Amino acid sequence: MLRAGARRHAAAARTAPALENAIPRLVVHHVTTYRYRQPVAFGEHRMMLRPREGHDQRIIDARIEITPQPEQIRWVHDVFGNSVGVARFDRRAQQLRFASTVEIDHAPVNALDYPIEHDAETWPFSYDVEEMPDLARSIERQYNDPDRAVDRWARRFLRRDGTTGTRALLTDLTHGIREGFVYIARTERGVQDPADTLKRGSGTCRDFAVLLMDAVRSLGLAARFVSGYLYVPEAGGRVGGGATHAWVRVYVPGAGWVELDPTNGIIGNRDLIRVAVTRDHRHALPLHGTYTGFPADSLGMTVEVRVTALDKQPVISAARSPAA
Repeated sequence: MLRAGARRHAAAARTAPALENAIPRLVVHHVTTYRYRQPVAFGEHRMMLRPREGHDQRIIDARIEITPQPEQIRWVHDVFGNSVGVARFDRRAQQLRFASTVEIDHAPVNALDYPIEHDAETWPFSYDVEEMPDLARSIERQYNDPDRAVDRWARRFLRRDGTTGTRALLTDLTHGIREGFVYIARTERGVQDPADTLKRGSGTCRDFAVLLMDAVRSLGLAARFVSGYLYVPEAGGRVGGGATHAWVRVYVPGAGWVELDPTNGIIGNRDLIRVAVTRDHRHALPLHGTYTGFPADSLGMTVEVRVTALDKQPVISAARSPAA
């Protein structure tokens, strides 16, 4: 016989799927095309295009078309557990095209409701001694800050009249970038130093992610860089669509890795499709490789990313265990 509390829990579990079924299934189309003045030979190309599966997102179908067809393609997991495709070619061509299509079930999680261990509900707190060996490198700062500009900016969000709640701190830092900086798309590769982003008051999603990552690390928290895709609903209100997107994960005891998107002020994973999670943004390139030819042979690269919804499709429950 179920106790009253157990009956309420079971009833809630029965009603949950009806709400989740209203969430669309998402399809990601990602096309990258390289063009050349004359046929060139291609070296090895590495692709990070396949989303990471877990309890909140599951791949239904994934396919990639590469033109010209590679001699060999294999899939490996890198040191961070990301799925990496490695393509090798045996022919020359004037164009190299990668077209990835992935259909996923995506279960949004409201991170404002995440449970936090009692000792970590307020800042500062210490990580468990057993977790520190795995978190230590994600706490290390990666940029010089001789003037302590990032430190001072991060500490603006600490309360002066009492304790600082961990939820409020992470939320305020994320919204602080969303509301205090101007998003500017930039096609050139590379990321601004966090201190430079503070001076400019503007940047791309990668610049904002690196700034937030460095800021929370200055407060002693473990953070990682996330590369993936952004779904922009018909209502809009999001920036950074039409290309790969970047945000941050911060480790909070009791809640685990919490997603924070400073570009859009998103707390949690809603509309965010994870592909790669790394300690350093330089390890999260969606696609890179080499060619053999003259520098003038390159006519440039175009990238098209489109995330669409398949309405009225069920999605997995956020509480579902990952598939084996």
